[in-house]
Amino acid sequence: MMHPTKRITRVVLALSALTLVSTYFVPLWRILLWAPQYPEGLEMKIWINTLSGDVKIISALNHYIGMKHIEVSMFPEFEYMVYIVGGIIAIGLLAALWGKRVGLFIYLGVMVATGIAALVDFYLWGYDYGHNLNPDAAIKVEGMSYQPPLIGTKVLLNFTAFSGPDSGGWIFILNGVMLLGLIYVEMHTHKEVPKITTKVD
Repeated sequence: MMHPTKRITRVVLALSALTLVSTYFVPLWRILLWAPQYPEGLEMKIWINTLSGDVKIISALNHYIGMKHIEVSMFPEFEYMVYIVGGIIAIGLLAALWGKRVGLFIYLGVMVATGIAALVDFYLWGYDYGHNLNPDAAIKVEGMSYQPPLIGTKVLLNFTAFSGPDSGGWIFILNGVMLLGLIYVEMHTHKEVPKITTKVD
């Protein structure tokens, strides 16, 4: 674990960390909605600190069935996500400077833990958003909840909803895959070759 990494590994690791800077300028996640009255679809993009797309239209439609209005202020994560991503970038650069194999594992562990935490947080938000409905809503369907899908598609009344990574999310995923590749290469190129000895009588 404390073996030094190759120079090329350190360079690739540093470049990998620096590519995450681009996630400040592209959306991380997206939610799409299709319905007969919206055949072209409606889209909401989730950025590191804001929302964009057809947010007002989606929010107005959801309000008819008792869901809360979607606003940036309902996501406290936006206030500290910029620092979390900055911390991940810093850890990656430090791991490259350190030049030890264990740094690769630490960096990958932080990336995976952050990704899992983000998915759990998004699931909990979606559960509350889809289940905590206004009892005085204009349209009420007994026993119906409207939790958006975590990943993939889901039918909600006459809408089909899709949720998945946008360009920023794919950058994180590809960085994780690249880290796994670096670890694989390092683990296989640093194997000790057993010495062959001959016994002379």
